[in-house]
Amino acid sequence: MSIQDSGAVAGERHRLTSIAYRLLGSLTEAEDAVQEAYARWYALAPARRAAVESPGAWLTTVAGRICLDMLGSARARRERYVGAWLPEPLPDRTEWGGGDGADPADRVALDESVGMAFLVVLESMTPAERVAFVLHDVFRYPFPEIAGIVGRTPAACRQLAASARRRVRGERPPTAPALPRAEQAALVRHFKEAWEAKDIGAVVGLLDPDAVMTADGGGLVGTALRPLTGARRIAEYFVFIAGKAPGLTLLERTVNGRPGLVAQHGANVVTVAAFALDGDRVTHIWAVRNPEKLRAWTVPGDGPRAPHGPWTR
Repeated sequence: MSIQDSGAVAGERHRLTSIAYRLLGSLTEAEDAVQEAYARWYALAPARRAAVESPGAWLTTVAGRICLDMLGSARARRERYVGAWLPEPLPDRTEWGGGDGADPADRVALDESVGMAFLVVLESMTPAERVAFVLHDVFRYPFPEIAGIVGRTPAACRQLAASARRRVRGERPPTAPALPRAEQAALVRHFKEAWEAKDIGAVVGLLDPDAVMTADGGGLVGTALRPLTGARRIAEYFVFIAGKAPGLTLLERTVNGRPGLVAQHGANVVTVAAFALDGDRVTHIWAVRNPEKLRAWTVPGDGPRAPHGPWTR
């Protein structure tokens, strides 16, 4: 293989990481899957590598199969997970530490398909549905290629994608037209200010009456183990937290491509919150608190630290 060909193979990592993150909902696991795919590629004899007409397609097939296997084992692990399981949140490196492009988070293109709401819906799918749907509907792979990954016929893969599409429609009811990004950011900012002021009434006014808050602590930090429903209940919870965690700093940051909030206690990121908005109200908050899922939010130059403080016990 020529140096040019080798560079082209290395250049596939961006696309593969983007696919794997959507398939797995975990940046850490996505990087592991991609790394394993590359390990298998370079383990091939040089003659076998030279015989591969499309290294990118080969890597996609292998990475897809690895992800499919990982999804199967993940379902069993998540049945034992303490509390709600949420996808791993992604930072925007242009505003969080100014990454140099080496971090896998920089290789995941941010669009609707990495929004937290979309990723949560993907969790309701079977592994085969998720692979067929993501590869076809998000990345536009043809069903014959997907069939080689999931080990089913193209017709069966078409049915898997259709079933997944029905899940998406069923779990994502129609909403008001999306707010412009500036208005989304303003609504999240108002929530931050009301939270900092411990103003229950103001928080309630920003929440849909039937809003839901889901938190993920993984049993490693204290948090609500079940989703909280209702504006008043959620507002009281956030104000209670503010009172129990003096010194908590809230930062407006992009989370999975959308305006969100990051809570720091000292130098430690202890919570990353993503928001779903409908019109001028917040309909869902996903608060990721499991420190194992916040590694991408460590500011460059700072080593990993054990979370501490009133909100992390």
